[in-house]
Amino acid sequence: MNTLKFSVRSFSRDFKAGELFVLFLAVIVAVTSITAVGFFTDRVGRAMESQAAATLAADLVIRSPAPIAESLIDIGNEFGLKTAVVIDFPSVAQFGEDTSLSIVYGVSSNYPLRGEVRISDELFTTSYIAKGVPLQGTIWAEPGLMARLDVDVGDDIKLGSAVFKIAHVLEFRPDQGVGFASMAPALLMNIEDVPSMNVLKAGSRFTYRQLYAGSIELIDRFGAKVRPLVTDQERIRTIKDAGEQIVSAINRAKRFLTLSSLVTVILAAVATAMASRRYALRHLDTVALLKSLGAKQSFILNSSIVQLVLIILLTTLIGTLFGYLAQFLLAAVLAEITPFELPKPSWWTSIIGLVTSSTIAIGFALPHFLQLRVTPPIRVLRKNISPPPLHSGLVYGIALGALITILWVIVREPILLSLILSGVIGLAILSGLSGWLLVIIFTRFRGLGGITWRYGLANISRRGKESVVQIVAFGLSLMVLLLLTIVRNDLITNWQRTLPENAPNYFLFNIQPEDWDRISQIFTEELGEKPDFLPLIRGRMTSIKGIPIEEYTFPTPQGRNSLRQEANLTWTADLPESNRITEGEWWGENYNGELQVSLAADYARNLDVEVGDSLGFMVGGEKIDVKVTSLREIAWDSLTPNFYLIFSPGDVSQLPQTYLSSLYIGEDSRQVLKILLQKFPSVTLLDLKTTLGQIRNIINRASAAVQYVFLFTLLAGIVVLLAAIQVTRDERRFESAILHTLGAQRKQILKGVASEFIALGALAGLLASIGATVVSYFLAKQAFNMDYQIDPSLWLVGLLSGAIIVGCTGTFATRKAVMEPPVAVLRNN
Repeated sequence: MNTLKFSVRSFSRDFKAGELFVLFLAVIVAVTSITAVGFFTDRVGRAMESQAAATLAADLVIRSPAPIAESLIDIGNEFGLKTAVVIDFPSVAQFGEDTSLSIVYGVSSNYPLRGEVRISDELFTTSYIAKGVPLQGTIWAEPGLMARLDVDVGDDIKLGSAVFKIAHVLEFRPDQGVGFASMAPALLMNIEDVPSMNVLKAGSRFTYRQLYAGSIELIDRFGAKVRPLVTDQERIRTIKDAGEQIVSAINRAKRFLTLSSLVTVILAAVATAMASRRYALRHLDTVALLKSLGAKQSFILNSSIVQLVLIILLTTLIGTLFGYLAQFLLAAVLAEITPFELPKPSWWTSIIGLVTSSTIAIGFALPHFLQLRVTPPIRVLRKNISPPPLHSGLVYGIALGALITILWVIVREPILLSLILSGVIGLAILSGLSGWLLVIIFTRFRGLGGITWRYGLANISRRGKESVVQIVAFGLSLMVLLLLTIVRNDLITNWQRTLPENAPNYFLFNIQPEDWDRISQIFTEELGEKPDFLPLIRGRMTSIKGIPIEEYTFPTPQGRNSLRQEANLTWTADLPESNRITEGEWWGENYNGELQVSLAADYARNLDVEVGDSLGFMVGGEKIDVKVTSLREIAWDSLTPNFYLIFSPGDVSQLPQTYLSSLYIGEDSRQVLKILLQKFPSVTLLDLKTTLGQIRNIINRASAAVQYVFLFTLLAGIVVLLAAIQVTRDERRFESAILHTLGAQRKQILKGVASEFIALGALAGLLASIGATVVSYFLAKQAFNMDYQIDPSLWLVGLLSGAIIVGCTGTFATRKAVMEPPVAVLRNN
């Protein structure tokens, strides 16, 4: 007999008869969910990454201390990219007898290519988006420079050999960042005016930048083209090198979206396993008949594999198409809530559809298909004889390996993946043990209660193995649903709390220690509160592990680049609220011992430094050797002063230093800044309003996106419930027919079924809520770097929701089986 022909005919017959419906639906939901989530999260992720481009004023920047070849601009034009040029350099601004150091930014007409420049017509008044760049002969000056020189809009100031009129107050540049490197206020001028200043001379400190913007594909191609052409002193920066604050917010948003995608896969896999188990059970008689007629095991195996391949191909095609269409609907719905432009879908996600279908089918359906080949022919005469069970290690090993494979393809974040997998495996084991315990208890006490509960509890104890499987399936389904409903809201709420409405919107730095008391007094009098401060020390790292920097082998280019200039250092007794110790120990509030240093974890990785290693610094002409005692994860999107390197208190407090502070100043209180800058012109002011807006925008977009991605997870959860219930559907049909024949009423049978599913759902819901609480706690701490408050009321919610959801779903799904005429059921059996 031709195996292929027989397999196709069998597949067609089963498909038309509805035998493959649940299995097909489970895999299609898996592929649809993953591709829809994949298409959509890829678009959202790329859209949010474009937010980071605003912090560079471009998608790609080439930076150099020397003039950059104009041929690179020509290449950019050939690629169809937008281009702009920036030159920045320090210069003394003069007004009458008063002078002040400033940083001059000469920009071409297209600046900025990403983001926006904000200006105002008077100091500390409402700002608005600038159109174009300063006209020739005019400048836009930052408030700090105007306060230092005591000038207003319309006044003329001298820069180099030229005189310029202040046309506007410069409130914000997209590429100003939130770091502390620039200690002088900035001004913006037309790049055509730079030669008139007569400052472009040999030995002068200039930074040249070429800015490029375009689609992600064009930028990638352009970057690959020009990287071999740039010189050693030229550095290419992309959106991946944008400010830590924006990048941190984007990464956290992606984790939320990835979390939704990840649990959808898990639910779909469970549904596939349940559906394929039922399919295999229903085909035992057919296989037994074939073997009694002479079919060999190899024929049964090959036929099963062919049918599995057909399932993979069809579900991939249908699911990917549905996913592609669904993500457009998802984007349209989301656009009404928080409108923003999404890039076009990337078809590479369709590959994930094929991988998902193949991996889930092989990992969760193949083991049950393999069992068909060892069905004994004697089953034709004796229905109670089943094929020997597969080795549990083989079944679970294949399933676990397949699940880890597909999740790794989607997630690629070890911490997030390990936490979710640990929670799923842990809950599955706990649910299995609890299910067996429940079966044992109900076996002994199933005679208690009324007839409805006796029948329901008897069903649980009689179907011991199936009941345990259902509890595990219900528990996993409810856990991830709880994880993405109540707990998800808690995580997002906690994230939003990290950036409240009164989050610091101004940084003040270059504060002299002797001026701090008078500065804090100004804020106390004008705002009614005294801000905190941190010392800022400028120093250069000279050695790592006793090896001079010049001879040290860095593991990444980022490590070497981070040490090209002086580092910003601080010292404090208290661990900053936005920091979390990941390795080692913090020195504590009253520490007064040997000098220690704490490093940001990612910074340490780029230097290949661990706890216990030694670092050498040169600060103010003094050499310092210090031991690394802790590593920290930093929530950069908190927008509080954060440092890669923090020293312990002690002798370091005597080193040359300035202070920096962050505080919130409302729109109606901004005049206090003018008072401050007039009395203390050396203080540098940095407005964080636009950066705050960018981060809040990312939070809001991520929150809305997760809400709608959850719809696919909910659909997968419903399929799991239905697949788990379908496992015992045939047995329930026969059982109900017997009970009808013996005089039982349909209403009584249905009530018994309801009590059975309510009991199973209550236990599964309680276990699911406990599992969701534990997983969420570790997700908040390890993956999202946030606090999480455990709420025991969630356990009651889980118990009740499990009883209601499983009870209603189970009763509704088995209602048709209970209502079938006994004669029709008994004849078919």
